[in-house]
Amino acid sequence: MTACIVGWAHTLFGKLNGETVESLIVRVATEALADAGIAAKDVDEIVLGHFNAGFSAQDFTASLVLQASPDLRFKRATRVENACATGSAAVHQGLKSIAAGAARIVLVVGAEQMTATPPAEIGRNLLKASYVREEADIDGGFAGIFGKIAGLYFQRWGDQSDALARIAAKNHKNGVGNPYAQIRKDLGYDFCRAESDKNPIVAGPLKRTDCSLVSDGAAALVLTDVETALKLDKAIVFRAAAHVQDFLPMSRRDVLKFEGCSVAWQRALQQAGVALKDLSFAEVHDCFTIAELIEYEAMGLAPEGQGARVIAEGITAKDGALPINPSGGLKAKGHPIGATGVSMHALTAMQLTGTAGDMQIKNAKLGGIFNMGGTAVANYVSILERLR
Repeated sequence: MTACIVGWAHTLFGKLNGETVESLIVRVATEALADAGIAAKDVDEIVLGHFNAGFSAQDFTASLVLQASPDLRFKRATRVENACATGSAAVHQGLKSIAAGAARIVLVVGAEQMTATPPAEIGRNLLKASYVREEADIDGGFAGIFGKIAGLYFQRWGDQSDALARIAAKNHKNGVGNPYAQIRKDLGYDFCRAESDKNPIVAGPLKRTDCSLVSDGAAALVLTDVETALKLDKAIVFRAAAHVQDFLPMSRRDVLKFEGCSVAWQRALQQAGVALKDLSFAEVHDCFTIAELIEYEAMGLAPEGQGARVIAEGITAKDGALPINPSGGLKAKGHPIGATGVSMHALTAMQLTGTAGDMQIKNAKLGGIFNMGGTAVANYVSILERLR
């Protein structure tokens, strides 16, 4: 049994003063149910994606979703976490409940509030998603880890600064059309390419424009079985959902290959019975521009070490053969960790219903999603299609 997305909600991403984790959760839960045309009393299960790791003093958050309606009281509610892939972990958990026949309607919420945390603590919190025993001393937090990966990639395949700047520029250009994005400014290739006071080196060869943002935000979905979905206004069906977990220590694998990402894409495409070229677009996890570059290779767009060709030839541009991150990605949209995977699914559903506004890809039929936790440790791929 497969499942469908029948409603969604999405806050602005960014520094949201006056909001709390609770207020963000309540807002998107309420709006997603309204969007789906489903009453709170009819929800069978609630899944919350919330990373936290020190970002919120309130660390037992599953029941905060119940604040959206008294009719959610006594429903099953569970918080799930899988680093930066927490949002997709919540979505896939909902799919499993529907597939098992344990639920007919599942409310999935992803949320994070990061900007209220002092910068030094943010780095420490994020490093909890690395293999602390070996990786906690890397300077610069997770930016330091991906800076190290970028440096190693440059050593193996040559300086890729042009490619990284092109990826950053593409995603910032796309982000202008995203009403939920934290940065809606076309920064241009030249700004992203040059080191400057406004675009300093952060870690290794990575500049500020190569790094995703610290963000607050939330998104929510309503999932149902197909039979229920067909009675509602809209239905986006999961053609595939694949989850692959890899070793946590970077020392146990070749970190320049993102093998877990490769396997997840292979399994999802096989499950969906489609090829990469059949996708209309994809939303992928560009926590850092080097991640998007390596993901081009991992998903099969280019041979190993040749990802730069993909961006140079315009293949992943909004009007290219396979647009990647028409939303602006994490780079422009922001990356409130628990919300990111849910956001990717909501934005993909908008594309497939033709309601993505200035982000819209023409004739979008099939959407791919790749959400990753850590350095390609948790890997989730979904392939979505409009059913009605």
